[in-house]
Amino acid sequence: MLGFSNIAKKVFGSSNDRLVKTTRKTVAQINALEPEFEALSDEGLVERTRALQARAQGGESLDALLPEAFANCREAARRALGLRAFDVQLLGGIFLHRGNIAEMKTGEGKTLVATFPAYLNALTGKGVHIVTVNDYLARRDAEWMGKVFAALGLTTGVVVPQQPDPEKRAAYAADVTYATNNELGFDYLRDNMRASKADMAQRGHNFAIVDEVDSILIDEARTPLIISGPSEDRSDLYQTMDRIIPEVQDDHFTLDEKTRQVTFTDEGNEWLEERLSIAGLLPEGQSLYDPESTTLVHHVNQGLRAHKLFQKDQHYIVRDGEVVLIDEFTGRMMAGRRLSDGLHQAIEAKEGVKIQPENVTLASVTFQNYFRLYAKLSGMTGTATTEAEEFGSIYGLGVVEVPTNQPIAREDEHDQVYRTAREKYAAMVDEIKAAHERGQPVLVGTTSIEKSEMIARMLEGEGLPHNVLNARQHEQEAQIVADAGKPGAITIATNMAGRGTDIQLGGNVEMRVLQAIAEDPQADPDAVRGRIEAEVADEKARVKEAGGLFVLASERHESRRIDNQLRGRSGRQGDPGRSVFFLSLEDDLMRIFGSDRLDKVLSTLGMKEGEAIVHPWVNKSLERAQAKVEGRNFDVRKQLLKFDDVMNDQRKTVFEQRLEIMEAEDIAEITRDMRQQVVDDLVDEHLPPKTYADQWDAQGLYAAALETLGVDAPVVEWADEDGVDQEVIRERLYEATDALMAEKEKAFGEQMRSIEKQVLLQTIDAKWREHLLTLEHLRSVVGFRGYAQRDPLNEYKTEAFQLFEGMLDSLRVEVSKKLAAIRPLSDEERQAMLRQIAQQQAAVQAAAKPQPVTEPVAAGGGEVGFVEDDPSTWGNPGRNDPCPCGSGKKFKHCHGSY
Repeated sequence: MLGFSNIAKKVFGSSNDRLVKTTRKTVAQINALEPEFEALSDEGLVERTRALQARAQGGESLDALLPEAFANCREAARRALGLRAFDVQLLGGIFLHRGNIAEMKTGEGKTLVATFPAYLNALTGKGVHIVTVNDYLARRDAEWMGKVFAALGLTTGVVVPQQPDPEKRAAYAADVTYATNNELGFDYLRDNMRASKADMAQRGHNFAIVDEVDSILIDEARTPLIISGPSEDRSDLYQTMDRIIPEVQDDHFTLDEKTRQVTFTDEGNEWLEERLSIAGLLPEGQSLYDPESTTLVHHVNQGLRAHKLFQKDQHYIVRDGEVVLIDEFTGRMMAGRRLSDGLHQAIEAKEGVKIQPENVTLASVTFQNYFRLYAKLSGMTGTATTEAEEFGSIYGLGVVEVPTNQPIAREDEHDQVYRTAREKYAAMVDEIKAAHERGQPVLVGTTSIEKSEMIARMLEGEGLPHNVLNARQHEQEAQIVADAGKPGAITIATNMAGRGTDIQLGGNVEMRVLQAIAEDPQADPDAVRGRIEAEVADEKARVKEAGGLFVLASERHESRRIDNQLRGRSGRQGDPGRSVFFLSLEDDLMRIFGSDRLDKVLSTLGMKEGEAIVHPWVNKSLERAQAKVEGRNFDVRKQLLKFDDVMNDQRKTVFEQRLEIMEAEDIAEITRDMRQQVVDDLVDEHLPPKTYADQWDAQGLYAAALETLGVDAPVVEWADEDGVDQEVIRERLYEATDALMAEKEKAFGEQMRSIEKQVLLQTIDAKWREHLLTLEHLRSVVGFRGYAQRDPLNEYKTEAFQLFEGMLDSLRVEVSKKLAAIRPLSDEERQAMLRQIAQQQAAVQAAAKPQPVTEPVAAGGGEVGFVEDDPSTWGNPGRNDPCPCGSGKKFKHCHGSY
């Protein structure tokens, strides 16, 4: 029987249907303009852009310009790429411009959709960021869609790691900038560590379109971006712990797989104390519960987590002697990313590779707080509705389902549940074999590298050809995905989120054309394309006849979204397709989230070996389990965000102050206010208000003013004068400090302004780093306040605010002290400093001096050995190489100068 809400939907349509319906009017306006824009010349499209820019920057609303802008962009894309956007693509673009998440199925052309709102919003001249999940997609999309923007007279930039600063600044200065979420976040942090505004790369946060928005704003939101520097090396301690942890017995610890927590039991702690005492790490009479043991407990706990929670080839791989993390959601390697708090070092010790030193945080931000900096945010993905609540409450983003261009013809079958993993995998291999024999391409989805390689070995045993797509094959992924739709192809993938390349039935024409031309550069490109298009059309017909792409998943993921992403790879643009999940009671999700009842049901049914249960009730119970996990993960992220919001308010305050200081030409007034605040604090401390002169500590004030402010003021004599109160002494100290700084300004001249700015910025950075470390420590202990019936979050807010106020007080003192201490160098000091620099340079040059060449070098017409003082034996050094004479200069500036 239909519920009331379902009946209402049948009569009135869902809110999503109504929203799509009303937006179709705008699409009709764009379509009506198409003949007008088709008649324009190429220059006419650019001229129309200039006219639209003038109107946008003159104050006309972007909504009013939307039909013309979208019509212009559609025509440019048709000419530049040969792609005419479908009406549903225009719909998606409109929803993105309005600051929504457009849920569009795989193969609906999201890359092209992003160009429409990007073009419209770039007309304001404030820049647009299009965010991708990896560098390959950022480069590919910038190059591909850059042709559309170029046809419209706009510039395109791409931001990638290890990019030289001038290139990066130019990329951000472009009208439309493609970049990864990581690089955008790190550039924001780097910019706020710069010494001058001219060195900053980003020029503000106007509008961002996030591709694979669920992956970036939800899956990766649990991990903050951190810029860190090395701290002391403690490799020995990690190695010692690594020798102890394998001896731990099962009754020494408890493991909760649901929450991914592992802790020592009381028996474990007793055993540990004994073991650490024997190892000489725990002094006699000291307990693990003593405050002095905090560092030891931290290292032991991280060692236990490394061994019991982190599995090789699932959570990380070892590559070239390094532990490289694997993204659990995309199956990709996260090169350069490291676990914090010494956990990465504990895993390095476990794997016996070189232990890198621990890091201290210099700056950090979460993706949630970074993306909330944008004045307008939008996103695209194939799967967002299951997380609509989180998008709405954290980012203020609505989710709109955009209809597909062609009706979906894919058949999604009920899950097949087996008793054991062995039975499940045997059934999967049989199913794959049958599909391969009838020429149907198969995409096998797995949740880890280990499982993908195990299935690969089983297929090898059956003699079935296949490709494996996981973090190890990261470089070949585009080629593997492009071939996955060929007749009878078998592709095993750890995850299909954000691969950026569609699985096209029959194969990918563009990839095959590029491959054929690379193999035979002399071939006629048009003839090659004609031949390949005919081959692919023939193969596509065969694949459609066989039933389209068959998606076969080896287990359910914790999130329904990841399952839907995998399913969505089949049935693109109205193609036929089929999807089914093969499960067993031994799967992680089934094992952890209540397979007992199912096990009893299966036992009662008296199932035979190799038989599966297939029923809608099973699907429903599994979806309920997944929804519970998603809800718990959402709560974890929400709690993390509440804590990070406290730091974020402080971060924004500090970064805004830094920017103001960098932009100001003269900060003398700021440093003067700081000095006077320090004077106020010193006077209030030593000459408390509402006290008599005989209760004052005038001697203490004199010493403090001399040490902190560098003024040798007769404070004791002032205090002995009749009728002198605190205010008089305060004013006299103001004058004394002002006079001292006036002398310094006279000595340094114009340079004084630059010195003040550098001292202030360097001190802010140093104090902020110390403050971040203190907040990290506070965060790690504040959770225990819950045992005393106190809310950890409120405790954190209160103490973090007090720490921030303390940081500002110490900042004022530090800046005033440094400025009071600076003075011009005397001639003797300057000469001594120059001698020291010369000695350092000589040492560097000696270290870099080339060794005599033992093999003969062809020079001067004969084969002779290298002689340092004989240029004829030097061969042909490069203009930018070090000069062979050993001077340390480049060759072009030394013996190679003209």
